[in-house]
Amino acid sequence: MHLRAYDPADALATLAVFRRAVRVTAAEHYDAEQIAAWSSDDIDPAAWAVRRAGAGTVVAVDDAGSGILGFSDVDGRGYIDMLFVDPSAGRQGVATALLGAVTARARQAGASDLCTHASLSARPFFERHGFSVVEEGRPVVRGVVLRNFVMRRSLA
Repeated sequence: MHLRAYDPADALATLAVFRRAVRVTAAEHYDAEQIAAWSSDDIDPAAWAVRRAGAGTVVAVDDAGSGILGFSDVDGRGYIDMLFVDPSAGRQGVATALLGAVTARARQAGASDLCTHASLSARPFFERHGFSVVEEGRPVVRGVVLRNFVMRRSLA
C-alpha cells in the first residue's frame, strides 16, 4: 500500500469505498434505515468529486496502484471530515496510515489539534489513536437521525 494525493479520476472509487464502508462496516452499529440514509444511492458523483478535490483528500492505494483501499482528508484547522477504508482492507493498517498522513498535513497547516465526528464504528479507532469524546452528536441525514461523537486530539 502507498498513499498519494487524490486525483479527480478517484471520485467514483472513493465514493464506492465510502458506500461499502458504511454498508458493511458501519452496518454492525446502525440500522438499515440509517445505513440507507448515510450511504444513499442519490449522492451526486459530480458533487462528491468536487468535495473530495476541495478537501485535500489523501488516498491509500494497493501496491499495484490499481485499487483504492481507503481515503481521508483534513482541513487547515485540523478537522477530519472523512476517514473510510474498504471493508476488504480492514485491520491492515490503512486507516492508521491515512490518519498519520492527515495528522502531518494538519501540523504543517499550523493546526493545534485534530477534530472529527466519529461514527459508532470509528470511535474505538480514534480512541486508540489518542482522541477523546467531547460530546455525543445526533446528526440528521436525509431525515434520519444517526449517532456519532465529536472527538478531539491535541497535536501538542
